[in-house]
Amino acid sequence: MTTTDELARFVRTVDYDEFSGDTVEELKKRVLDSLGIGIGALGHRPVEAVYETVRTANPGGACLLWGRDAWASPVGAAMHNTALTRYLDFMDSFLAPGETPHPSDNIGAVIAAGEYVGASGEDVLEGVGIAYEVQGELAWNAPVRDRGWDHVTHTVVSAACGVAKMLDLDHEATRDAIGIAGTAHNALRVTRTGGINEWKGIASANAARNAVYACLLAADGMEGPKNLFEGQKGWKQVISGEFEVDLDPGCTRVHDVMTKRYVAETYAQSAVEGIIELAETEDVDPARVDSIHLDTFAGAKLIIGGGEGSRYEVTSKAQADHSLPYMLAAALIDREMGNDQYDDERINSDDVQTLLRKVEVEEDPAFTERFEAGEMPACVEVTMDDGTVHRVEKADFQGHPNNSMDWAQVEAKFHDTAADLWGDRRRDEVVEVVRNLEDRGLADLLDHVE
Repeated sequence: MTTTDELARFVRTVDYDEFSGDTVEELKKRVLDSLGIGIGALGHRPVEAVYETVRTANPGGACLLWGRDAWASPVGAAMHNTALTRYLDFMDSFLAPGETPHPSDNIGAVIAAGEYVGASGEDVLEGVGIAYEVQGELAWNAPVRDRGWDHVTHTVVSAACGVAKMLDLDHEATRDAIGIAGTAHNALRVTRTGGINEWKGIASANAARNAVYACLLAADGMEGPKNLFEGQKGWKQVISGEFEVDLDPGCTRVHDVMTKRYVAETYAQSAVEGIIELAETEDVDPARVDSIHLDTFAGAKLIIGGGEGSRYEVTSKAQADHSLPYMLAAALIDREMGNDQYDDERINSDDVQTLLRKVEVEEDPAFTERFEAGEMPACVEVTMDDGTVHRVEKADFQGHPNNSMDWAQVEAKFHDTAADLWGDRRRDEVVEVVRNLEDRGLADLLDHVE
């Protein structure tokens, strides 16, 4: 039976010295990727709104707000820094049959708590590993999407586990923190259905903030519901249904995490990669396209293909990065899917608005079976005005766990996403510190992120 006792024992058991070399490298990739996309998000309106709120509500403090000459409480820093890593929709994802959370949503909270207590680089890697393991196990064994709950309902629990490790909470205080976080901070799926708005990109930051606050309360002696999962009207009865987790102290779930190649919702990655390849190899003229047909799996059809509301009415970034019709149209025309494709002017341009209405998205049950077996299949057919049909099929994409990015590829992505605000020397220094985080330490890293 999954209980707060089981999770607390797991948190206390995890030790950096038990991590394999491959696991340590994967955790470092997650940190570097998150820093790069976080710095790339600076200046976007929702992120700036979070910054203004944190600066007003949590002024001063011990924890750096990444990319700014400003500090806040660990609660405020967790909110701000998680908003950075999540907002662009360029973060990592864990691929489970019924849930697709973003484990990098935990990193801002773990680092803020680590900075607050002066944690070492090894400590931070332990905390990140714990959060990834818990989030992966919850996503795999206790999906909540179909019950109307948002996946950040998992994040508040996984982040609380990672932060509890950073704060070195004892067994009972860790149970209290998990109980407080998991009882008080469950999020509704309406965030990602119907007419999507900008809260979609900030909801996980709120979960990270709540996780840190729950842990600080527990550290000061606040008791939480220790029967969070199994109790009457508890998490299993109301949120998830019955489930069991199998937590590995080696924190190997990080190996099941994908790195996004494109600025696009997780389930769009293979289709976007495919249509860009097709556009380039066939030199497709967008003005002559009669129709675009995508065969995909159930989750993609549900979330970004029209199963949770129309994906043809697209006027904002929040709607565009969750619309397969928009992403396929823009990717075919521009032969790219990056931040520029989400500028308001680009989204509302006549060419992409016309083409996206020619996109049809259909679930293929065989593709759903392949997805549940560990692929991310997509088949795109582009029919031209003279009847010519161009077709491409993908089993996965560069960055999928079956085709994962190596360190050099993650580093290249980091340089690309952070280049507008950080010069070459600074980016090289950050890469070097993260690459050697267990020796260089968290304080050294944050000196370069300020």
